[in-house]
Amino acid sequence: MDDHVVTDCRRCSDLVASRSQIVNGTGDPNAELLLVGEAPGEKEDKHGEPFVGRSGDVLTQSLNQHGIEREDIRITNCVRCRPEGNRNPKTSELENCFHHLLTEIEVVSPDVIMTLGKVPTEQLLDRSISVTSAAGTVRDTRLNGEMYRILINIHPAATLYDPSQQETFNQTIKKASELVSSGEGQTRLGEY
Repeated sequence: MDDHVVTDCRRCSDLVASRSQIVNGTGDPNAELLLVGEAPGEKEDKHGEPFVGRSGDVLTQSLNQHGIEREDIRITNCVRCRPEGNRNPKTSELENCFHHLLTEIEVVSPDVIMTLGKVPTEQLLDRSISVTSAAGTVRDTRLNGEMYRILINIHPAATLYDPSQQETFNQTIKKASELVSSGEGQTRLGEY
């Protein structure tokens, strides 16, 4: 996977101006579980790694609570550059970066992809969805001609703003662990 690190991209002039670096995915390049967030925040931009700020603390704590170590999974974002002021990525920015995400998914070939929030969920499923209502559900989707199992989760930041979301977030992390360990995430075996 490290041979597909984005080192220079200038497709989005606003993002080029607001980033200090490109934030690529990190973790196991052969992970069974791939987590997809929206875009790097200020701390992620500074450190060059996804989910290292307060949301990352929430994520790491929940992963560890369910027997998952960060180095055993892959974590990436839809957009690899920080939008100024941590705004939502523009549609054009998501489109410009989508091929990087699809390539990473194809190379990692995870059993389960867990989306963290509305933006990655809607981008990968290619439809509008209420993430709060759908959290914890699994949807199968075709990406680059392959079927992938998408587990929908809320963004860890949602638990910081609304502590009542913590249980939903944790239960979905638990479900990801169960799907991977049971082999239920492997939807593509029949296609080989």
